[in-house]
Amino acid sequence: MHLSQLEHALQERRSEGLLRQSQVIADYKGRYLEVGGQCYLNFSANDYLGLANSSKVKASYAAGAERYGAGSTGSPLVTGYHHIHQQLSAQLAAWLGFERVLLFSSGFAANQAMLQSLVASNDLLLLDKLSHASLIDAALAHKGRFRRFAHNDLNALARLLPETPDGENHSLVVTEGVFSMDGDSPDLVALSKLCQQRQAALLLDDAHGLGVLGEQGRGSWQALGLASQQLYCYMANFGKALGVGGAFLAGSKTVIDYIEQFARHYIYSTALSPALCAAVSQSIELVQTEQWRRDKLQDNIQLFRSLAAEADLPCLPATGAIQAIMLGSSERAVALSQQLKQLGIWLTAIRQPTVPAGSARLRVTLSASHQAEDIQFLIKMLKQALAC
Repeated sequence: MHLSQLEHALQERRSEGLLRQSQVIADYKGRYLEVGGQCYLNFSANDYLGLANSSKVKASYAAGAERYGAGSTGSPLVTGYHHIHQQLSAQLAAWLGFERVLLFSSGFAANQAMLQSLVASNDLLLLDKLSHASLIDAALAHKGRFRRFAHNDLNALARLLPETPDGENHSLVVTEGVFSMDGDSPDLVALSKLCQQRQAALLLDDAHGLGVLGEQGRGSWQALGLASQQLYCYMANFGKALGVGGAFLAGSKTVIDYIEQFARHYIYSTALSPALCAAVSQSIELVQTEQWRRDKLQDNIQLFRSLAAEADLPCLPATGAIQAIMLGSSERAVALSQQLKQLGIWLTAIRQPTVPAGSARLRVTLSASHQAEDIQFLIKMLKQALAC
């Protein structure tokens, strides 16, 4: 586009109150963060288990850099695949029960690789309406048949799925374990049963489920009663509950071997930092052994839900760490976010295009780091602000 078109697009977004700007975080301490010399109670991070600031995770990061170096020095198929990458991949496979795991620089890259490599031009790709932007972008690039089904609507999906597969034409269904903006989950057991009946593959993005849900934090699929073998491909990342960064794809050896050979995001990207992998490995150990973190998070979720109901806050009926307070207009959401900031609460307004027009919200993310008084203060301030 011409420079004038770029300037016009920016001005249009600014005039609509939708221009986004990065905020420099001077210090992060889990339940608190510092911006511009002021300390805020933090309800916007995805650090669900409070591991981003764990002394053990940080020590493993430093020790990893000392032992393996700061950078991987190349793509995984050249010089970027170190012993710690192999160790982390094996650890993930054993923990989750998949045959093989492949590491990626981000969840966005992993989702792009998953769809772009596994979906053939003659395949039917079916995507939940509220899927993450990384999945939507990859699906839009699909040259074959692509449809989006109504959010968590099994009947809508059934109407789109062929009852009898046609030769080489394959159907792939993509959904999320926990949806990032609404905080809800699909009925994965019913979804898997439908896919099996129609001989369709089920692909799952579990970015917000891994670490939080299931036995030892194995994820939403395990919590809802699926076996790993029922998933054709599984994506989750290390930047949410695990508190670090990067992502992975998991599946059968055949599926992951194929992605390794044909996924351009994997082949042509520098591999994850070995030091980061060491930190992730330590974080996984804590997720597996420190059940108190999930217990504390669940206590905080229940407290928030109870107090929010008493205060008659307009929350979506989610039962997890993501709680959406629906406000409708972007202007109202931004104004309320700014009002809370003046009271020492960091709670980000979510607007279009992240969510559909008319569904702007405050997206509360709860953590094991929060104390009961933090949540009580948040609800009190929200009630007062919404009453104005």
